[in-house]
Amino acid sequence: MANSNIKFKTNYAVSSKIEPFYKGGKVQISKDEKYIFCTCGSRVNVLEISTGKIVHCVEHDDQEDITSFALSCDDEMLVTASRALLLKQWDWNQAKCTRSWKAIHTAPVASMTFDPTSTLLATGGCDGTIKLWDVVKQYCTHNLKGSPGVVHLLQFHPDIKRLHLFSSSMDCGIRVWDLRSSQCVCVLQSHYSAVTSLSFSRNGGTMISSGRDKICTVWDLKTRQAKRSVAVYEAVEGVVLLPEKTDLSQIGVKSKDLHFTTAGSKGVLRVWEASTARCVYTQTLLSTSIPAAEEDEENNPRGLTYLFHLPTSNRLVTVTAEHNILFYQLPGLTTQQQFVGYNDEVLDVKFLGKKDSHIVVATNSCQLKVFELLTNSCQILYGHTDTVLSLDVFKKDSLFASCAKDRSVRVWQMDSDSGLVRCVAQGCSHTNAVGSVGCSRMKASFIVTGSQDCTLKVWDLPAEFSRVATEIHQLRPRSTEKAHDKDINSITVSPNDKLLASGSQDRTAKLWSLTGDDGLSLLGVFRGHRRGVWAVCFSPVDQVLASSSADGMMKLWNLQDFSCLKTFEGHDASVLKVIFVSRGSQLLTSGSDGLVKLWTIKTNECVKTLDAHQDKVWGLHGSHKDDKIVTGSADSNIIVWEDVTEVELAEEQAKQEDQILKQQELSNLLHEKKYVKALGLAISLDQPHTVLTVIKAIRQSEHSRDLLESTLLKLRVDQKEALLRYCVVWNTNARNCLDAQSVLQVLLTHLPPEELLQFQGARTHLEGLIPYTERHMERIDRLLQASMFLNYMWQKMRVAGAASSVDQDEEMDTTPLTQTQPLFFMDKDKAKGSSDDRRGNDSDGGQDEDPDCCREEEEEVEVSAAQKASKRRQVESRTNGNHSESEESSEDEDVTDQTEEGMKNLSVSPPPLPPRSQTVS
Repeated sequence: MANSNIKFKTNYAVSSKIEPFYKGGKVQISKDEKYIFCTCGSRVNVLEISTGKIVHCVEHDDQEDITSFALSCDDEMLVTASRALLLKQWDWNQAKCTRSWKAIHTAPVASMTFDPTSTLLATGGCDGTIKLWDVVKQYCTHNLKGSPGVVHLLQFHPDIKRLHLFSSSMDCGIRVWDLRSSQCVCVLQSHYSAVTSLSFSRNGGTMISSGRDKICTVWDLKTRQAKRSVAVYEAVEGVVLLPEKTDLSQIGVKSKDLHFTTAGSKGVLRVWEASTARCVYTQTLLSTSIPAAEEDEENNPRGLTYLFHLPTSNRLVTVTAEHNILFYQLPGLTTQQQFVGYNDEVLDVKFLGKKDSHIVVATNSCQLKVFELLTNSCQILYGHTDTVLSLDVFKKDSLFASCAKDRSVRVWQMDSDSGLVRCVAQGCSHTNAVGSVGCSRMKASFIVTGSQDCTLKVWDLPAEFSRVATEIHQLRPRSTEKAHDKDINSITVSPNDKLLASGSQDRTAKLWSLTGDDGLSLLGVFRGHRRGVWAVCFSPVDQVLASSSADGMMKLWNLQDFSCLKTFEGHDASVLKVIFVSRGSQLLTSGSDGLVKLWTIKTNECVKTLDAHQDKVWGLHGSHKDDKIVTGSADSNIIVWEDVTEVELAEEQAKQEDQILKQQELSNLLHEKKYVKALGLAISLDQPHTVLTVIKAIRQSEHSRDLLESTLLKLRVDQKEALLRYCVVWNTNARNCLDAQSVLQVLLTHLPPEELLQFQGARTHLEGLIPYTERHMERIDRLLQASMFLNYMWQKMRVAGAASSVDQDEEMDTTPLTQTQPLFFMDKDKAKGSSDDRRGNDSDGGQDEDPDCCREEEEEVEVSAAQKASKRRQVESRTNGNHSESEESSEDEDVTDQTEEGMKNLSVSPPPLPPRSQTVS
C-alpha cells in the first residue's frame, strides 16, 4: 500500500501530561505567589503557576483523605490533617514528612491556619474545639471550647500583638478569642447562614465578613459592632478588601472609601463600596448562553468557591465549582491564566493551532477547554448547554467544530495572535443528540454531522466569518439523509472532500458521495463486524477505509469493491478510535482497555503497546507533522506522546559504538595487566561474563592469590556489591565455581559483616550461595575419595614402558607392540611382603593355613597359565595359515594376543580359595 522506503515508527514516549490536581477542598497560594497548594484526595499537590506543572506532591502513608492543610506564612512549613486524626508536618520542597503527632481532637480537623509569625498553628475540629500548637517547641498551647458544631473557619488577626483568633461554626456567629486569657471575648452576630470568609483592612481596624445568607457585613473591631450590612443577592463564598492606594477606576473605584470584591454562586466578580453599600462594578462574562434560571441555582457550574488577593502581582484568584482556578489582573480584571483542576471523563481531544501548540478537549460537561501545551494554561469555552460529545478540526485557519447532546453543532475560531477562541457559527436541526462531526479537508467549506436520530446532515460554511465577537453565523443544513438503523458513532471526510464514511451501532459502515447534486448518495456498505462500529478513518494515500468496532477488531476495506482487505486483532475490549500514521503504512488504535496500540499494516503485527491510561481511551489524534499524538481517557488524564523512533535508534547506535570502544579498552587493559581498571570497566559495562574473564585472567597469572586480593580490595563499594551479585550466578556452574569461591573468600575475609549486609539484596545473595556451595563441596569430597583410591593403586603398580594404557571405555590403540615385556608388573618384594602380611593376619586369627591348600592353589595357577599358552599357539597357527583375512582382523588378533601376553606376565595374587570341602562340586 504505502511506499516501501517509509520509516516505520516503533515507539512513542510521554512528552507531557495534563492530569487532575484538584478535586475540591481547600486551596492556598504561597506568599511568593509562585505555587498553588490544593487537595486531591489523600494528597496535597503543589502546582507551579508559571508552567502549570505539578512540581511536588505530599501524601499520607495510610492513604486517608486529607481533610485540611495549612501553609506557613514564610512558605517553609506545610501541615496536613487526615481522617485518621493525625497531623503531619512536611518539608514540602523535598516531599518529606519531618514530624507527625496525634491531633487531640475526637473528630476530624475541618480547618487550620498559621499566625503571621509561623510559630502558632490553630486547628478547628468537627468536635467543636479549637487547639493551638507551638510548632517550634512542639506542644499544645491552648484548648478553646465553646463552639457549637464544626469549626469550619479560622483566621488570626494580622496584627500579632493583639493575639486574637477569629472562628466561626454552625451557629453562624464569629467568635473572637483572646489567646492571653484563652477566653472568648465576644461573639459577632450578624449572619443567618454559614460565614464563609473574613477580610481585614490594612490597619487592622475594620473587618468584612461574608456568608451564604447573601449579605456582607462591615465590622468595626474597636467597638466590635457592625457598621453596615451589604445585600449582595447571591450566596457569597469569598470577600477581599481592595488595596487602597491603587488606581482601580477601570472597575468603578472612584473614591478613597473602602471597597471590596465578592465572589459567589453567580460566578461573577463584583466590586462594592462599603460606605454606601452600592455595587460599582460587575464582571462581564464572555458568553451569555446559560439561561438566567440556571444562574440562580446553587449548583451553577460557574459558581465561585474561593477568592484570593495577591498583593505582589496585584491579581485576584478565584476557584470555581468545577474545580477551575482563574487569575485576573487588576485594575481591569482581565483574565490572565486559567487552570483546570479536574477534567472528569475526557470524551474527545484534538490538536489545534499553528505547530499544534494547543489542544481542544471535550469533557463530560457542557464546556470546551483549550489548553496551551507550553504552560498548561486553559481557556474555558461556554456555548453548549449539554455535554459535548465530539470534536473535529480543519487543517487551516485554526477552525474546529463541536457537537453536543443539546442537538447543536458549533464552529469555533482561534485568533492566531492572541490565542483567544470564540464561537463563529452554530446550527441546530437534529432531533436528538449529535454524536459525531466531520470537517472538510481541503478548505473550510462544510461540516457533516451524525446524530442519534440516525441521520446525516451536511452544513455549508460561509467564505468568511464576522470579526465582531458578538455575531454568530446561523448554519442551515444543505442536505439530510437517513443513514443508519441505529446511532451514528463516527463520520469522516476523505482527503479530497468527495467521499464520506459513517460508522454506526448497527454493525455497518457506509460510504457516501458528497459530489452529487442531491447531496449525499450511498455508494456501498461495509459488512463484517459482529458488533457496533465505533470509528472510521480514510487512508491519506490509498483508497482504503479503516474501521474499529466493539468486537475488538480493526478492519481495512477496499473502496472499490467494499471487500475486507485485512483484519487486526489484539485488543481485549472495544476499539474506540483508529487513525493512520506513517503516511498510511501504520495504524494507531485505542480501546476501552486503556491501551493504545501501534500496528504495521504490511505484517499485521502490533509493534508497540502504550499503557499509561487506567480507563477507556475515547480521544486519539495525530499532529500535522505526524510526530506527536494526543490521547484522552475516562480517567481524566490527557497525554501528549512524542515519536521517539529516531531517538531510540540513535541511542542504540551510540550505545553500540560505546560498547565497542569499551571492549577495546578492556582488551588493552588486560593485555597491559591493569586488572583494577579492567575489572572496574567490566563492572560498569554490567557484563558478568566479561568480569569473569578478568577474574580468570587474574587467577592464571603469577602470585594469583595476592594479586586477586589486592585487586578486589581496591574496588568501590558499589563495584563490590555488583561483584557479589555476579558470584551468585557464577557459583551455579561447576566450571566457574572456583572463580566465584575465590572472590567470595576475599570479600568474606576482608569485609566486616556489617558492611556486607549494607549491600543491596545481600541476604538474598548469601542465601543463594549456600546450597550450591554445599553441592560443590560434596562433589569435591567424592573426587577426593576417588583420587585416594587411584593413589592407592599407584602405590601398588608402576608404569613399565607402555605408551598408553588400554581402557574399555576409550578407543584402543591398535598399533602392534614392539616389546614382549609385560605391560605392568608387581614388585616381587612387595608382593612377597603382602603375602607374608596376609599369612600373618591369618595366623593372628588363631588358625594356621593348610600347606596342602597352598600347593593346590599354585597348581591351579600353573594349569590356568598352560591353558592360556595353548590357546595362544592355536590362534597364532590359524593366523599364519590363513593369509586371505583382512588387515583389520589381523590387527585385532594381534591386540588380543598382546593383551593375553600381558595378562600372563601380570603377576597378581589370586584370591584365597574356599576350604577343600567346598571346592569339590
